[in-house]
Amino acid sequence: MKARQPDHTGYAVNDGVRIYYEVHGSGDTTVLLLPTWSIVDKGVWKMQIPYLARHFRVITYDPRGNGRSDRPQDPQAYTQVAMTGDALAVMDDADTDTAVVVAYCASTARGMMLTRDHPERVHGLVTIAPNVPAVGGNEDRGVYSFEDELDTDEGWARENRHYWKRDWAGYLDWFMSNVASEPHSTKLYDDLVGWGMQTDAATILCTLDAPEEGEDPHDVEVAEAGFRALTRPTLTMVGDQDQIVSPEIAIRVAELTGGDLFLLKDGGHAIQARHPVPVNHAIRAFVDRIRPPARTVTPFAFARTRRRHALWVSSPIGLGHVLRDIAIARELRERVPDLHIDWLAQSPVTQMLEAVGETIHPASIELASESAHWESEASAHDLHAFYALRRMDEILLANYMLFDDITRETPYDLWVGDESWEVDHYLHENPERKTAPYVFTTDFVGFLPVNAEADPREAELCADYNAEMIEHRARFPRLRDQSIFIGGFDELPDASMGAGLPTVRGWTEDWFESVPYVLPSNALDYRDVAAVRARLGHGVGYPLIVAAVGGTAVGAGLLELIAEGFRYLRKDVPEARMLMVTGPRIDPRDLPDIDGMTKLGFVPNLYEHLAACDAAVVQGGLSTTMELVAAGRPFLYFPLQNHFEQRRFVAHRLDAYGAGIRMEYAQSSPLDVAVALQRALTQPVNYRPVPSDGAAKAADRIASLLTR
Repeated sequence: MKARQPDHTGYAVNDGVRIYYEVHGSGDTTVLLLPTWSIVDKGVWKMQIPYLARHFRVITYDPRGNGRSDRPQDPQAYTQVAMTGDALAVMDDADTDTAVVVAYCASTARGMMLTRDHPERVHGLVTIAPNVPAVGGNEDRGVYSFEDELDTDEGWARENRHYWKRDWAGYLDWFMSNVASEPHSTKLYDDLVGWGMQTDAATILCTLDAPEEGEDPHDVEVAEAGFRALTRPTLTMVGDQDQIVSPEIAIRVAELTGGDLFLLKDGGHAIQARHPVPVNHAIRAFVDRIRPPARTVTPFAFARTRRRHALWVSSPIGLGHVLRDIAIARELRERVPDLHIDWLAQSPVTQMLEAVGETIHPASIELASESAHWESEASAHDLHAFYALRRMDEILLANYMLFDDITRETPYDLWVGDESWEVDHYLHENPERKTAPYVFTTDFVGFLPVNAEADPREAELCADYNAEMIEHRARFPRLRDQSIFIGGFDELPDASMGAGLPTVRGWTEDWFESVPYVLPSNALDYRDVAAVRARLGHGVGYPLIVAAVGGTAVGAGLLELIAEGFRYLRKDVPEARMLMVTGPRIDPRDLPDIDGMTKLGFVPNLYEHLAACDAAVVQGGLSTTMELVAAGRPFLYFPLQNHFEQRRFVAHRLDAYGAGIRMEYAQSSPLDVAVALQRALTQPVNYRPVPSDGAAKAADRIASLLTR
C-alpha cells in the first residue's frame, strides 16, 4: 500500500508513446522527479513523494519501457531526445509551466538537456548519482565486452548482451545487489529486482542500442559544455561508495555547473532510497532556497514562561497501545502537573483519545494510515506481520518525516513513542535529528520467524533486521533516554535473534528497563462484578460473553465464526448472552443477527466489559488478552495465522501466566467454538497475578527526564 495516493493521474503522449504520470500535492512550486533507466519504474522515488508532496506539487512518471508506460521495441524510441521529450510532454499534460527538476543516474543527461534547452521551464536542477559516461565512469564496467560472447558470467561480465538474453533474472540479482550495496538493504534490493522484472532484456537492450541524435554522449567536450551552459541553480548528490558509477562524476558535474555538492559518506548508488531523510531535507532546502516559501508567522514562547510540552506517538496497530499510554500519561501528569501533551496519532487511536479529552496534534491528519495497510495485507484471519511491516517502509518513512517536521516547529521538552518503530529507526539512522529527551516503550523486542523451516528467507530477513537494530543501539546507546519494556523479562521468549546474535530475552535485559504490564485501570475496581454489570447495562444471572477483535478490520472473519459458534452455544445454554464489539473499522451491520447477541462498534471502555464478563473470545493481541488475565476472566484467543508477535510473543506471555485457551481459526468450526466456550464458562481460573503499578512505574521513569 502506498503512503500517499496521487491526486491526479494521466497519460502524456510523445511521438505516439504513452507515458503514465502521477501528480501529488499542490502549491505554487512543482518538483518533477525524472525516472532513471527503464530498468526500474517511478517507484525509485517512493521515499521522496509523500514528504515533498506535503510542501510542493510533485510529478513522477514511469519511463518508457517500464511501469504503466508503453514499451516500444524500437531502439529509435529510446534516444535522449525522445526521452527528454517525455518530460516536456508530461509537464504539458499536467498543466505545468515550470518545475524544479530532480534527476537520478541515467536521467542526468535528460535533466541537463531539459534545463539547458528549456531554461524558461526549469527553476533548478538536482542530480543524484549522475551517470554521464563522457564525464567519467566505473572502470570495472569496461573490463568486459558488452557485445561478445564471454566465457565467464562473473562480476561485470554479466553486463553483456548475450547474458541478458540468457538470464535476465540473474543479471537483476547481481546488478541490484550492487545498487543496494549498503548493509541491511534487503528491502531496497527486493524492490529493485521487482521493478526490473516488470520489463525484459529485449526492452532494455533497446535503451542501449538507441542511436544518438545530434550530440555524442561519449564526447567529453560536448558533455562538459552542456553542464557549463546551465543557467539555473544546481545541486549534485552522491554516495561516496557508489558501486555503479564513480562518485568522481558527481564531483565533476558540481564543478562544471558551479552548483552545490552533497556527498553522503558510506552511501551507495540509491541514496534517495536507502538514506531518504538527509536526501529529502537537502532537496527541500534546495527548492526553498531558489523558490522561497510564502511568508510564515512562527510564534515563540520564552522558555521561562512556557509550560513543559511533550509529543506522544502511539502506535495505531490495535487500541491497546493508546489505552496503556493514556494510563501512563495520567500518572505522568500527577508528577509533572504543568505538562501539556500533544498526541501524534491516527485512527482508530484518535477516537480513543478524543473520548478521554486528550489533545491531538492537528498534523495527525497527514499521517499515512498504518491500520489500512495492515488490513490490506490480511485475508481470512491470516496476516504475515513481518512481511507486512517490510512492505510498509514508505509509510513508516512518510510518518517519520512528518514527526521530524513537527519537532522542528515546536520546541518539545520530551518525546514519547509507544512502539513508534519509524521514529526509533530513523532517529538511529540520523541521530543528529534528536532535539529532545526521547522515551521508547514496547511490549515485544525483535523479529522471530513464524516457521523458519517452511520459509528460510523469512528467517534470514528477521535476523538481518535484528542485526541492524542491535547495531543501532550499540552505536548510539544514549539516543534513547529511556527504553521501557512493558512486562517482566521472563515474559519474553528466550529465542535466538539470528545466527551469531543474542537471544531476545538476554538482549532486552541488557538494553531495556522493565516495568510491570500497564493496564488501563485497576483490576481491584472490578471485584464487584454485579455492580459493574449494572453500571454497564448488563444483567446478572446469565452467562455474559464478550467478543472483540481490536481496532483494525483484520478480525472480521473471526467475528463471523464467533457469531456462528454462539448460535450453537445457545442451543445448550439458551440463557447465554453475547456482547460483540466490532471495533471502529468493522460495521456491526456486516455481521449476522443472532438471538441473545448485541453488536456494538467502537467501545472506548471495552476493558470494563471484559472485566465483567463470564468468558471472552478475542484475537491474539496482547492488550486485550492481558486485560482479561488481570481481571481473572476465562477466554479463548485466536492468534492470527503467520503473525509473529501473536504467535511467538503473546502466546509465550500468556503461557507464562497460565492463561487462555488457544484456538486456531483455520481448524475451528462454529461447533468447536461453542464447545470451547462451554469449557471456558466452567473451567476454574488460576492465573499468575498481574501487578497493578505498571503505569506508575513507567511514569516515574519518564518524569525523571523532566524533573531531574
